[in-house]
Amino acid sequence: MISLEKLLARNLPCSRKEARRLLDDAAQDLPRELSHDLLPCRISIGGRSLELHDSFHLMLNKPAGCVTALSDRAHDTAAAYLGDAPLVAELRPVGRLDLDTTGLLLWTTDGAWLHRLTHPRTALPRTYHAALERPFRPLSANLILRDGHRPSVLDLRPLQASDTHPSLLKPASANDFATITIAGGAYHEVRRIFAALGSHVRSLCRVSFGTLELPRDLALAQWRQVAKDSVSEPR
Repeated sequence: MISLEKLLARNLPCSRKEARRLLDDAAQDLPRELSHDLLPCRISIGGRSLELHDSFHLMLNKPAGCVTALSDRAHDTAAAYLGDAPLVAELRPVGRLDLDTTGLLLWTTDGAWLHRLTHPRTALPRTYHAALERPFRPLSANLILRDGHRPSVLDLRPLQASDTHPSLLKPASANDFATITIAGGAYHEVRRIFAALGSHVRSLCRVSFGTLELPRDLALAQWRQVAKDSVSEPR
């Protein structure tokens, strides 16, 4: 069982004292505790209809020019695009996307799940579409980046511009396109892979994370609720 007062405070969001006052002033009797099995559920309180959640997960189609952070003095944040999402104060990003990278950014209130998805041992595949300045050289089996990192590239192919995700930015300087899937995600890994192959990334869009794919109809800066089982973990 979970306290309705606590649920209200988390979902509005507001203080526990304010939530208690709402319950005391409610026009109808409301249970003071709810079973986890009944969530999410919708109640009417204080003249509004409210859906209560104990956990929430969403994918954001992150736009360029914002950082994957809850606050930042120099840049806009991806968190600012979550708007009125349920439990918005508790949502945390699953991994990060660079300032100028667009695409799929998963958020969750489940800290244990977040840890599993981002742990190096999990090594979830991530697929990106890239706009490149010039063609890349063939991938060698023993590719090692300058810092000694050996990337795990699961797939790398040229791509027609018409086959790229709509959220991939296409600057005038981009003459070639590619899709790349890697296991894990070290710092600037995709950009460094293409640099090692003689090319240069002009823009990048993540189109999948594990088994979760970025819908082509989800516009930049918009989010959509997802279920935990939509992101399968390797066995």
